[in-house]
Amino acid sequence: MTDYAKLDAWIDAHFDEEVKFLQQMVQVPTDTPPGNNAPHAERTAELLKDFGFDAEKHAVPEQEVKDYGLESITNLIVRRKYGEGRTVALNAHGDVVPPGEGWTHDPYGGEIVDGALYARAAAVSKSDFASFTFALRALEAVAKPTKGSVELHFTYDEEFGGLLGPGWLLQKGLTKPDLMIAAGFSYEVVTAHNGCLQMEVTVHGKMAHAAIPTTGVDALQGATKILTALYAQNTLYQQVTSKVAGITHPYLNVGRIEGGTNTNVVPGKVVLKLDRRMIPEENPVEVEASIRKVIADAAAEMAGITVDIKRLLLANSMQPLPGNKPLVDAIQKHGQDIFGEPLKAVGTPLYTDVRLYGEAGIPGVIYGAGPRTVLESHAKRSDERLVLEDLRRATKVVARTLADLLA
Repeated sequence: MTDYAKLDAWIDAHFDEEVKFLQQMVQVPTDTPPGNNAPHAERTAELLKDFGFDAEKHAVPEQEVKDYGLESITNLIVRRKYGEGRTVALNAHGDVVPPGEGWTHDPYGGEIVDGALYARAAAVSKSDFASFTFALRALEAVAKPTKGSVELHFTYDEEFGGLLGPGWLLQKGLTKPDLMIAAGFSYEVVTAHNGCLQMEVTVHGKMAHAAIPTTGVDALQGATKILTALYAQNTLYQQVTSKVAGITHPYLNVGRIEGGTNTNVVPGKVVLKLDRRMIPEENPVEVEASIRKVIADAAAEMAGITVDIKRLLLANSMQPLPGNKPLVDAIQKHGQDIFGEPLKAVGTPLYTDVRLYGEAGIPGVIYGAGPRTVLESHAKRSDERLVLEDLRRATKVVARTLADLLA
């Protein structure tokens, strides 16, 4: 029988060390883009070595990374084998969006104010580099497992979709765990998430002098027709509801528009970048075909307008696999004990690289150190922060869960 109190006590006794480890994680930037992530992996491997953990460094070939639009990726695997039995993987990603403006704290400082640590990636998801590492250390120090294995997967391609992160490790046959837990937040266990389709739409017209606009074809007017048609879809999407708790309906966002050459020139080209979130029940092939038809039909309404459509990303949704029940049960049981409230099993409207494990037939959930909502964490906004008490408690939940899974 596992002595959970001793696991908790070990984490309490080493918590200052865990916080320092997290500060060292956030002090090495991993802004993506540009995506120069190998230095962070090197630093992580150095720090893990101090704990007696040998991190395998799996560098994705340089040309492959550059073709993908990033600069460097080295994914890490730590393997701890205790005996025969199932392998549980813990995955967190180190790549993050750039800090942006509006910070009142150094985004790479790891400054602690009123019990919260401020930094880019403090909550998503370098916090779980710390929670997973220290949960594993507590497991070995206290529970001393004799069955199964634990792997740490620290990867660097979540922001671009995961194909050169977990996807690359799985595709190369470098890992095939039986169960996995991926970085998440502390007050719920996520079993499903949305998919995401991102597309680049180039609207072509014909440049002309603004004094004689009839000699050209205004690509911006064509783009406006397309935008109106795309945004009209959001009204229709509200009628398509998901049965997964925590997920509502599909939605579409145009996040970037660029084009034209000067104020006195009829624009000959406009580029739109759109993001279409897909609920787990949707078929990605049908979704993409529908979007392409909406764009083509709108473009056809304006003479002289042509469009090129390029898919930038297709991230499938995460579907709950039946084998994830031991994970859900253990996290909910220990979450109730540690947090003093029920942890619901829900879906999230985000998309993550966890889906790649599911597509490989590996049941998984999303759980880790963080607040109740993305909004509270300030993830992808200024002053991202992590309440340190959430880090402490999530580490205990993960350590207890590992002890149960390997018992």
